[in-house]
Amino acid sequence: MNYIKSTSKEEKELLERFLRYVKTYSESSSAEADKGVIPSTPQQKDFARMLASEMIAIGLTSVQITDFCYVYGVLPASAGCGKIPSFCMLSHLDTVDEVTGRNVNPSVHADYDGAVISLAGGGILDPSRDSALAQAAAERDTIITTDGTTLLGADDKAGIAAIMTAVSFIASHKEIRHGKIEVVFSPDEETGHGMDKVPLNLISSKRAYTVDGGHIGQLETECFNAVGTTVTFTGKAAHTGDARAAGMVNAVSMVSSFTANLPGRQSPETTDKRDGFYAPLELSGGIEKAEVYLLLRDFTRDGIEKRKKIVGQLAEAVAASFGGSVEIVHKQQYLNMKDGLDAHPEVVQDLEKAYRNSGVEPVNTPIRGGTDGSRLTEMGIPTPNIFTGAHNFHSRTEWASLSQMSKAADIVINLARVISGEHDA
Repeated sequence: MNYIKSTSKEEKELLERFLRYVKTYSESSSAEADKGVIPSTPQQKDFARMLASEMIAIGLTSVQITDFCYVYGVLPASAGCGKIPSFCMLSHLDTVDEVTGRNVNPSVHADYDGAVISLAGGGILDPSRDSALAQAAAERDTIITTDGTTLLGADDKAGIAAIMTAVSFIASHKEIRHGKIEVVFSPDEETGHGMDKVPLNLISSKRAYTVDGGHIGQLETECFNAVGTTVTFTGKAAHTGDARAAGMVNAVSMVSSFTANLPGRQSPETTDKRDGFYAPLELSGGIEKAEVYLLLRDFTRDGIEKRKKIVGQLAEAVAASFGGSVEIVHKQQYLNMKDGLDAHPEVVQDLEKAYRNSGVEPVNTPIRGGTDGSRLTEMGIPTPNIFTGAHNFHSRTEWASLSQMSKAADIVINLARVISGEHDA
């Protein structure tokens, strides 16, 4: 059943929410989060306070912002539905720090006709190069873009807007039977620390759903196994004029050789679908000490262990060939959520019914990354991921589809009905 219909009051409210949210600065800081600072930026607290006020206004109870900036609220079960299993909905507050999220100036293109959209700085949105944009044009969808000077922030403010619209609709339509619905908006998902301080003491639901995906239909139940690896080479400094006689060992040369000899054609820019990769992200140091930080990604446990082993063998071989030494530190970031979800098939089956009841055929695609749901699944709360209608994440050409956001909200509403035992004919 479709609840958030085109040109309806609810769709207008959804658009207004989304525009308000993307204009609210909430960029996180990877550097601060890596130091253990959660939230990593004060602006996330500002956005949290805005959302908490809105949650109270639409009828949620127990609304609070934790010390670590998680926004929590509850839509109580409808009359006579106290025994229906509860579920939790999640999206994240922050936007990435790779592209500025300050002073976002969104542009609304109603009844989009497929014209090429030129953005500041030379950015182009061209449906001939973007199948999702071509689909939006064919459907005369309303799309929202940046002006080209910032990202849009649809990741994940489209998800927040969809959840808020769905919960507001359920709260105001008493005929919809539902159990308790918990809502959590988390900080620092983009830094990889979104679940570091999640208030598990508040969450009573045994299942959860993130709204943090992309194109309509995507239903994500598996993701990478993820490891962050620091490889530190130690050399021996000497005057460069006497380097040979003094036995200089150049750590910069070692780290350069290591990086250059990582397995070919296994980088992010040369892989897709279910391919894993090695991704060197940062190099630093001097003659005595130099290090590289890289990401290791693979969809299987065996695969990620093999990648760790290859990194170790290559690093040791490089250090030996130069006469230096090396230290390797692997840090697990998140695991593939597939195993956790396979153990609770009803969590995904109910979501698939909600998709179909909303007129959307689920498309199971693996996430080439991770979500808060990946970590939450590890913690024992199985959490698949729902699309948002956002596209071109983390870029100045980011855009979002209003009709797809509306469908995401419909799915949340239908999910409440499915879990309550109601089904469309």
